[in-house]
Amino acid sequence: MQANKTFFGHPRPLFTLFFTEMWERFSFYGMRALLVLYMTQYLFNEAQAGKEVWGYAAIRGAIEYFFGPLNNQALSSQIYGLYTGLVYFTPFFGGLIADRYWGQKRSVYVGGVLMAIGHFLMAVESLFFPALLFLILGNGFFKPNISTQVGGLYQEGDSRRDRAFTLFYMGINLGAFFSPLVCGTLGQKVGWHWGFGAAGIGMLISLVVYHFGGKNLPESKTFYAKAQELKSDTKLTRTEWVRTCALTFLCLVTIFFWGVYEQQGNTLQLWADQSTDWNFFGWEIPSTWYQSFNPFIIFLAAPLLDRYWGWQARRNKEASTVTKMAIGCVMGTLALAVMLVAAKNVGDGRGSVLWLLGSTFLLTMGELYISPIGLSLVTKVSPTKIVSMMMGVWFLATFFGNYIAGYIGSYYDRMPKENFFLLLAVLSLAPAILFLVSHKVLTKALSKEGLNNPAPGAQRTVEV
Repeated sequence: MQANKTFFGHPRPLFTLFFTEMWERFSFYGMRALLVLYMTQYLFNEAQAGKEVWGYAAIRGAIEYFFGPLNNQALSSQIYGLYTGLVYFTPFFGGLIADRYWGQKRSVYVGGVLMAIGHFLMAVESLFFPALLFLILGNGFFKPNISTQVGGLYQEGDSRRDRAFTLFYMGINLGAFFSPLVCGTLGQKVGWHWGFGAAGIGMLISLVVYHFGGKNLPESKTFYAKAQELKSDTKLTRTEWVRTCALTFLCLVTIFFWGVYEQQGNTLQLWADQSTDWNFFGWEIPSTWYQSFNPFIIFLAAPLLDRYWGWQARRNKEASTVTKMAIGCVMGTLALAVMLVAAKNVGDGRGSVLWLLGSTFLLTMGELYISPIGLSLVTKVSPTKIVSMMMGVWFLATFFGNYIAGYIGSYYDRMPKENFFLLLAVLSLAPAILFLVSHKVLTKALSKEGLNNPAPGAQRTVEV
């Protein structure tokens, strides 16, 4: 049977999902690279000059009702935080609808079509806010169901599963790497609409790949069906309650890190555009190329970290899960400390790109110490009856973290840059302290499940 044929030792449908996700991430990160610059440099200036942007007055009025008068940068940061936060909020409901009603394949189609519509609507200034709504809703259907189908290609206990997620993860970062180079360059050098249009074309290619290559994709068993099987035993034991509470606390603590991490698409992109010298032998490199550095570092660092942790494990010196997550938060603090020094040295001028790249390198390493580790923890120790709900808690923490990123970013132009980056550094240090203080309690609550830390790429894909 066609479905049983393999390619490089894996089911052929895996590579359909690889390229589907690669082009979807191309469209998502291409649009994200331009979003804050588009709002601050063009769209909201045009809206204030009288150009119609549907819903602008109502949304600005609602945000300023709670936070007071905002300049364009602060308003853009708030909207960026709401958008990126809701992108992580809607997958819970998209997965629920897929589990109970539509199934994963139909949900991926619906999500892809909605996102394609959203990307093309971004090319029309007046439809900016409806475009964001389409993207948020589309991502809610697409995100949880494309990743679940990867796992559905393998039987329980199949040793190829982790390697499959690693390949899938590489597709995500391949799309994220090239999109700022293409969409960002078109948006900044040719016209905003060209950049958003290129993102839309990427989404259409994703749908075409999925349609013609996905005929043999199975419908994985839904969480709803599993819940029905477990109906006779729905009560959690005391041990399960302890694990659930420990996991929930761990997820909530990461909110602070994500509030710092997501500045890469917000205030750090503004720093890249306004305070960084991108002149390369007379050619001005588009500042959106900065967004490609994060996936580039992941390509290099993820396999090396995998080997390093394996080397530690063989000597029984590998750090615990909680310690690793604390290390990730400390790296986030160091990343913003670099930007604090940069702000003092650069002032109101333009400084070396090495400040920005050094900070982003540390943030990316922090991500690799938190994202795959935390996600693996949720999937391994959550009680089977509520594993889907606990995954929703993880996404919910990311939602709050992204919104906090937007809220704090609104102060970027309203306080000295040194103070702003100091605030972010402290925000990342706080969860590190919480993890270290609660280390013994959390480890005791979770250690009985025999936790093993995965390769950085192997589990991160489900979240990205």
